[in-house]
Amino acid sequence: MAVSVFDLFSIGIGPSSSHTVGPMRAARRFVGLLVNDGSPADVAGVRVELYGSLGATGAGHGTPGAVMLGLEGADPESIDPDEARRRVAEIGERRQLLLAGEHPIAFDPAADIVLSLRAMDFHSNGMVFTAFDPIGAPVLRRVYYSVGGGFVVDEDEAAEDAPDQVALPFPFHTGAELVRLAEENRCRIADLVSANEQALGNGARLRTGLLRIWSAMRDCVARGLATDGTLPGSLHVQRRAHVLAEALERDRSDPLYAMDWVTVYALAVNEENAAGGRVVTAPTNGAAGIIPAVLHYYWRFVPEADEDGVVEFLLTAAAIGQLFKANASISGAEVGCQGEVGSACSMAAGALAAVLGGTPAQVENAAEIGIEHNLGLTCDPVGGLVQIPCIERNAIASVKAIAAARLALFGDGTHRVSLDTAIKTMRDTGADMAEKYKETSLGGLALNVVEC
Repeated sequence: MAVSVFDLFSIGIGPSSSHTVGPMRAARRFVGLLVNDGSPADVAGVRVELYGSLGATGAGHGTPGAVMLGLEGADPESIDPDEARRRVAEIGERRQLLLAGEHPIAFDPAADIVLSLRAMDFHSNGMVFTAFDPIGAPVLRRVYYSVGGGFVVDEDEAAEDAPDQVALPFPFHTGAELVRLAEENRCRIADLVSANEQALGNGARLRTGLLRIWSAMRDCVARGLATDGTLPGSLHVQRRAHVLAEALERDRSDPLYAMDWVTVYALAVNEENAAGGRVVTAPTNGAAGIIPAVLHYYWRFVPEADEDGVVEFLLTAAAIGQLFKANASISGAEVGCQGEVGSACSMAAGALAAVLGGTPAQVENAAEIGIEHNLGLTCDPVGGLVQIPCIERNAIASVKAIAAARLALFGDGTHRVSLDTAIKTMRDTGADMAEKYKETSLGGLALNVVEC
């Protein structure tokens, strides 16, 4: 299945693409099947079972609320975050939801959403939805998997191993193929991705869609910079982006002024994500601050920056993200945080190298540096919340991405370790990683930090 740039960059709500966006989409798909069958009015109850990482940290990640909203037909891209919080609280208080937005059914989140630590075979983030008639007989049962970045597959799709149905003009499966295609056609990596998007039917909306994503990233940063106070949850984490931004505006003499802003931009996005605000998966919510922070760096501090550069940045980042999606994983529940923050750092590094004039080989080199120095990164959110270490981790990776791009641009693209080797290593490392370090909050910092 071909992955589009709009799959890797989608607008949704926090705090987690695999725990919030994916489950909401899965629930919405399930209700869509009921609507197509003409059976929502015959349903008297729904049970949802969440497995693996969803069961272990779902409560802290907002998964139950996302499921309830999805059962009501909500779309993560369009729902208002404030309305989402209000509606989740209302469902919990009344113990009733509107299936498909129209049919009231009894629904007690404490009883009808079952959390299990057991991982399902295809992917840790498994979900089982079952609808029942008034006498308790099953009407419909479906299994879905949230595989990272808001991507959702059902049990039939998970079992398929079919080739892509769309013939792409520039198919690539490895970083080496990507560089070779760009060099042979004497074009940028972004040009290859653009041509492929045309074949996928996205040509007419490509530029406007990418600039809309950029606008959503900027809106998210603006909200994060304007908001202070304490993040929701048991950790009582103080927001810092607002305070740090005010300090930077007062004193612009620091030689690291630009890099400090990169840190602040990343903090702003991930604080918004932790608060359940609207963010762009890039490629996941847990790593949502890195690409916007580095793109803000380009926009604000590179003199020749323009919208053409923004489009090239996002297209190049998407090409790199497609390699991670196809050859490893972008799911913290599958490979740890190296698959989320590591992938995002790599995507941002390669994209920045491209808009700064790098050759395809230099872009591949930057992307490799970005992931190589995130290998082995565990996913161990304290308290099951996307706050510690997630927020600061995005800030550090954003600065690392800029360093990786600059280091690659000092060379000619020749280097010893290829991006493909680094991606394979990330996949292998994730397979060897103990399950407790994969978004379960049962190891690492999550085990050793007291939640008070």
